[in-house]
Amino acid sequence: MAKKTKQVAILGLGIFGSTLSETLSNYGVEVLAVDNDPTCVERVSEFVTRAVVADVTDKDQLLELGVNEFDTVVVSLSKHFEESVLCTMILKEFGVKDIIVKARTKRKSMILTKVGATQVINVEKDMAHRVAKTLLRRSIVDLIELDDEYSIVEIKAPNEWVGKTLRNLNVRTAYGMNIIGIRGQEDEKMNMDFLADYQVDREDHFLVVAKTKEIERWDYLMKD
Repeated sequence: MAKKTKQVAILGLGIFGSTLSETLSNYGVEVLAVDNDPTCVERVSEFVTRAVVADVTDKDQLLELGVNEFDTVVVSLSKHFEESVLCTMILKEFGVKDIIVKARTKRKSMILTKVGATQVINVEKDMAHRVAKTLLRRSIVDLIELDDEYSIVEIKAPNEWVGKTLRNLNVRTAYGMNIIGIRGQEDEKMNMDFLADYQVDREDHFLVVAKTKEIERWDYLMKD
């Protein structure tokens, strides 16, 4: 049986909505892009599956577009809060499983959650947090969040690890990390088949699974 293509409806095509539409489309997602501004709709029409001019606060128009059949809908109307609320309420009534809404303040986020949003994002705030974490990193090279608690993280070998074996370090107990790969040089392939007697080199990179908050705190507090 062929795998079902992921489908996402994006309501509101400002910079965030249009960028999201293009990015998802580039990864093979079927995107329905909707806005009441013909210029915005025309801008994304060349790369999305379907681009339509419509009022996203009009229940009948959304039904006609089949938005009620989507599992995931993104509401990108942060400049028009009342419209965001009304649109979210309509989607909740439709029974949409994932309603992702863009908002600008904590209070607005709370209201949107109460009326049905399953996830509220603040683009500027979220980006500021990401940049701050990047600036604070010492050993973390890259971090991919698996869920709200755990991440897969690539770290450089801390000075205190160099010359010791993995067995002696006992990384899982001492640091709360599970090592799943080792790369000796940045341009070498990740080695997933290693022994506990492996001795850490200064140039090593490790791929680990760990609790996100704990490894970020460990990295920030670690001595140079």
